[in-house]
Amino acid sequence: MKTSQGWRLGMKEMQILSAPRQRAQLKKPTWIIVLVSLVSLFLICAYVYPPQGSGACYVFSLNGCKGLSDWLPPAPARDLTDEELASHVVTNEILNTPPIVPENPKIAFMFLTPGALPFEKLWDRFFQGHEGKFSVYVHASKDKPVHFSRYFVNREIRSDKVVWGKISMVDAERRLLAYALKETDNQHFILLSDSCIPLRDFDYVYNYLMYTNISFVDCFEDPGPHGSGRYSDHMLPEVEKKDFRKGAQWFTMKRQHALAVMADSLYYKKFKDYCRPNMEGNRNCYSDEHYLPTFFHLLDPNGISNWSVTHVDWSEGKWHPKSYVRKDITFELMRNITSISENVHVTSDARKEVQISPCLWNGNQRPCYLFARKFLPETLDNLLQLYLNYTSI
Repeated sequence: MKTSQGWRLGMKEMQILSAPRQRAQLKKPTWIIVLVSLVSLFLICAYVYPPQGSGACYVFSLNGCKGLSDWLPPAPARDLTDEELASHVVTNEILNTPPIVPENPKIAFMFLTPGALPFEKLWDRFFQGHEGKFSVYVHASKDKPVHFSRYFVNREIRSDKVVWGKISMVDAERRLLAYALKETDNQHFILLSDSCIPLRDFDYVYNYLMYTNISFVDCFEDPGPHGSGRYSDHMLPEVEKKDFRKGAQWFTMKRQHALAVMADSLYYKKFKDYCRPNMEGNRNCYSDEHYLPTFFHLLDPNGISNWSVTHVDWSEGKWHPKSYVRKDITFELMRNITSISENVHVTSDARKEVQISPCLWNGNQRPCYLFARKFLPETLDNLLQLYLNYTSI
């Protein structure tokens, strides 16, 4: 544009020159037009086909070594299917409706266990003195547990068989949410296993969860075989591979998100049908690791933390996390876990990329974890002895 403006300015100046001199320069505009055309063609080619891997990329293109697609208008989004449109309308209505805060908001503690709860005595100490601020729900998939704490008596819900890695795990989570949602005072919902222990006292946990506006759902993108490698094209068009996410199943969830999960049938069915063990191509997909992370990534990505407040140690690099035994339980171990303020994800591809991000609570970096899991029953006595010390760190 600047070149053509310069040319027009030159023409105006030439018009005021004397006639003999104007006649002598009549051929110059032709050469200038040819020169400008060649330069323009060269620059257009440099933008569209920049030389890759060269410093010249940044001489000819402000965007560096990028092709035409990077500066063309984005392609229009695809039309939603009828099922997607209905799902999005319902979910948005739930999330955008201001919550009705009861006079006595509670936290629902939902225990997913095959039978006994070996740390009931520890949880009993955690709950003491805070009656009226919590509710307890137990999903015992195999054996009805014998309880040692009054807070757990008669708190079992109707339970069904749970098979590790199958959709029945997600079914049990949704069943717990459904029972807990029946009590309108319950405003936040925590999923815990039989090997989980509290890392903080009750007041700390209550304030941490009640005075923030997000759900603590683990979610990250793993391009490796144990992440996107589990994706199936049968999930299209509603779930694209670029949106497939992974995360630990142990969540805490605000009431609006719990209602959205219960209202969902579209994405649940996709994972029920196409994310399971022993799929085509000898692939294994575990819906409890992918359904909720993908669901919230698609429908409310800014409403979740992308990390779990339940600590687990994967440092051994095995299929299952480290299990803590009696000799492991020291004040130093508990202090180290409760002091962690960054969450870590590691991809399963050949690069083993380590993704580290701060644990932010209302925009401020805080310790990440309220609970920890994979403690064996033999650790109970040591944990009871240390409880007052490590929960007050």
